[in-house]
Amino acid sequence: MILLDAAGLTMTRPDRDLFRAVALTISAGERVGVVGINGTGKSTLLRVLAGTAEPEGGTIRFGRGITVSTLDQDAPLPTGTVIDTVVGLATGDDRRWEAEEVLDRLGMGGHVDRQTGSLSGGEAKRVALAAALLGARPVAAGPGTDGPLADGGSGRDRSGRDGSGTAAGPADLLILDEPTNHLDLDSIEWLEQRLVSHRGGLVLVSHDRHLLDRVTTRMLELDRGRSHLHRGGYAGYLEARDAREVEATTAEAVRRNLAKQELAWLRRGAPARTSKPKARVEAARALVDARPEAAARPADLHLSVPTPRLGDVVIELDGVTVTTPDGRALTSELELRLDPRERLGLIGPNGAGKTSLLDVMAGRRQPTSGEVTIGSTVRIGYYDQMGAALDQQARVREVVAGPHRQADHTDARLLEAFWFDTDAQWARVETLSGGERRRLQLLRVLAEHPNVLFLDEPTNDLDLETLRALEDFLEDWPGALVTVSHDRAFLERVVADALILDGDGNALRHPGGFAAWDADRRGRTRRRDSLASADRDRDRGPGPGRRSTTSDAERRREPSGRSASTIGHQLRETEKAMARLEKRRDALDAELQDAGGDHDALARIGGELAAVTAELAEAEERWIALAEEQEQRT
Repeated sequence: MILLDAAGLTMTRPDRDLFRAVALTISAGERVGVVGINGTGKSTLLRVLAGTAEPEGGTIRFGRGITVSTLDQDAPLPTGTVIDTVVGLATGDDRRWEAEEVLDRLGMGGHVDRQTGSLSGGEAKRVALAAALLGARPVAAGPGTDGPLADGGSGRDRSGRDGSGTAAGPADLLILDEPTNHLDLDSIEWLEQRLVSHRGGLVLVSHDRHLLDRVTTRMLELDRGRSHLHRGGYAGYLEARDAREVEATTAEAVRRNLAKQELAWLRRGAPARTSKPKARVEAARALVDARPEAAARPADLHLSVPTPRLGDVVIELDGVTVTTPDGRALTSELELRLDPRERLGLIGPNGAGKTSLLDVMAGRRQPTSGEVTIGSTVRIGYYDQMGAALDQQARVREVVAGPHRQADHTDARLLEAFWFDTDAQWARVETLSGGERRRLQLLRVLAEHPNVLFLDEPTNDLDLETLRALEDFLEDWPGALVTVSHDRAFLERVVADALILDGDGNALRHPGGFAAWDADRRGRTRRRDSLASADRDRDRGPGPGRRSTTSDAERRREPSGRSASTIGHQLRETEKAMARLEKRRDALDAELQDAGGDHDALARIGGELAAVTAELAEAEERWIALAEEQEQRT
């Protein structure tokens, strides 16, 4: 079923095109990730596709009777309690239980009776996400729309809405802008699985590379006003973009070669030139004068900044206890020493006290008890989760210079190194995208030449190129780093050790960084689930059709269970099944590209692709369980 068909979508800004002539068709089962550097119009495109912003050009047609649910980057909430707000925005009273469950999964289970006006920015975003995942609004013709797509249906939408105005299920089309912002790791993994199993369509902007690679079936790249559509997830986008850059480099080399030949031809003596065809002379001059298109950004992000040397004492915590205002312990008598090349990640669920502990370490907050020692050579740079407040009317160069002096050439050079060109330096803060503001805030922190960096959710709203550049910088940076992040790819790249906070006052340092801790966590979770399943089976006792009171998980642990050769055989069979499904998925991706405007074919292929993707996810989970069982036997 075709959910959305967009053609020729165009949006501009006074100084540039955001995007021009974007064409996109989305069928049930398709999940499209939108990527591009900050300021290319990703959030604007999502608003246009959702029908909440009017395009300057182009049309959008929606499938007859479909419903759409949207999460905007800025998601204001109406007044009321959290649960009443989600129910009112999303579902109707008959699905109140489901709203409570989703809120709990997103870390808001203990806040359902709070007033929305008392929520922090991160909490409000999670409430808005819950409403988006559960909600559905009917699509009506409006600005930029061109009537519904014919689908031969009865007029009842796929979610069960029959004209009463209440949706009985999730929306046919989800449009989500940075849904993982402010989620902890457990919530992100739950969201990832929910989006994989979503049977409708999805358009997604996210900086979470793991999420993009796992969830998406296609990637839409916005680049200097143009759009490029790529098959596959994030890895497929990277491969296609690299291939395009190689092709552009090759084309420029050919142009330079031809230009040299034509220049030599033009420079032959005047008598010869007079007899040369006028058209060839003009073509030759055009070829010689041609210049390759400038890169989207002039060069790599030059994050290199002077870093004062650290002494032996950096930051030390002795018996530090941190509590909430109501007396709940976040840490209890914590002992911690940072060394001059520290790479420490603070990990834990929302509300576990990660930001509070970061504030204590930075001297922004006093501990409830214990002592914090900050070395005499320490210069702290603190990158806040929400970012320092910026004067919306100030110009970018004024923000960097600060209130006590005029911006000069050194500020201009620093801004250029951070991808703020001459025009952007004179832009007002209010005209910047969310990602551009975050990059400006990062610049302000690094411009202070710190040797100890505290980064609180640094990946929020930064584009993927800036993220990779930041990771490169931190990898070689000579100072100490402590970061709070739920971005798995970022943690894997920059963290050497992890400090795990459980929210009950316990903090445990885990060597090996995020990847080692995550592997241990997953193993513990699988073992706990297996034991819980065995306990449930024993409690139920034998019943109709039950072969035994012993669960499959218990039998696998018993010596009399399956042999190692049997497990190995099943592993190989599962690997073959995964390879077959991956091949079929790739073939379906190719068919989607070749289907063009054939809506019937797109609907059929999209549905099959969703089923194959779900089957592949199940096979991968089966392989993980078998691999763990094999490891236990060896």
